[in-house]
Amino acid sequence: MSNVLVTGGAGYIGSHAVKALKAAGHQVVVFDSLSAGHREAIGDVRLIKGDVRDAAAVRAALREYRVSDVMHFAALLSVGESVREPIRYYDHNVRGALAVMDALVAEGVNRLVLSSTCAVYGEPVTTPIDEKHRTDPINAYGESKLVIERALRHYGTAYGLRSISLRYFNAAGADPDGMIGEDHTPETHLIPRAIEAALGGPPLEIFGVDYCTKDGTCERDYVHVVDIADGHVRALDGLDSGEATRVYNLGVGRPHSVREVIRTVERVVGRKVPTKMAPRRSADPAVLCASAVQIERDLGWRPVYTDLEDVIDTAWNWHQRHPEGFDD
Repeated sequence: MSNVLVTGGAGYIGSHAVKALKAAGHQVVVFDSLSAGHREAIGDVRLIKGDVRDAAAVRAALREYRVSDVMHFAALLSVGESVREPIRYYDHNVRGALAVMDALVAEGVNRLVLSSTCAVYGEPVTTPIDEKHRTDPINAYGESKLVIERALRHYGTAYGLRSISLRYFNAAGADPDGMIGEDHTPETHLIPRAIEAALGGPPLEIFGVDYCTKDGTCERDYVHVVDIADGHVRALDGLDSGEATRVYNLGVGRPHSVREVIRTVERVVGRKVPTKMAPRRSADPAVLCASAVQIERDLGWRPVYTDLEDVIDTAWNWHQRHPEGFDD
């Protein structure tokens, strides 16, 4: 098994990947600024507190822990914020990833798994979306990830850096044991916001009810965070074979509308979700739905959580155990 450095490993998806890596027998070190992550989310795993834009600090971590593989999660991730403040996304996401990649090249580490996003596709021409679909981001978040993906191809050619970028769709749910889950400030994801609204929080805003979908609201492909973590571990194991630079989608292949999510939350929680209508958000495609045939064919990945109610049930279990989120 390998020594893996996980940048952003104290965040929502990163912490689930850390748990999956440990279960697979890997030695794990987390590099995280804790600006959005939580120390409690990674338990007794060693933490290096730092900013990935500091290439010298990343190099020092690679040397000290004799790292052979890196998973890169550290990034800003709010689509709406990226539209309002694109400079932050180019600074944190692009500059941060390039600093990590430069550190890898300098220290002779040639294996990287990148946390990417379906936002690289922009407004889809066809659905489900496969990896050959055109990439045409409509927000700075998606653009920042696409820039990194393209840089990885050049780094692979020039420096021998082997990489797999995972373009996942809407991450959701929590580890079924209820010990780690989603805790953002502010919370922007639909499922935890719907749960909060059901429990007496502010009414859930529905951004647009006039899309060309079955009920007028946006449709998204909700993929469980545990399945995403499994995809990262499989990608790590698959770095030695195939092309040096690859991309894969992670998704269930079944979109659900905002209204469907709300009804499912109401069934799981047993309470009504108060809502209010709001205008469409800019840079919000009507439908995003994945084809994950390629990663199943190449790496054997298939989602375990394919039923939306099961996904939401794990999110509800986490919330019941941690109504205020992590303690730190």
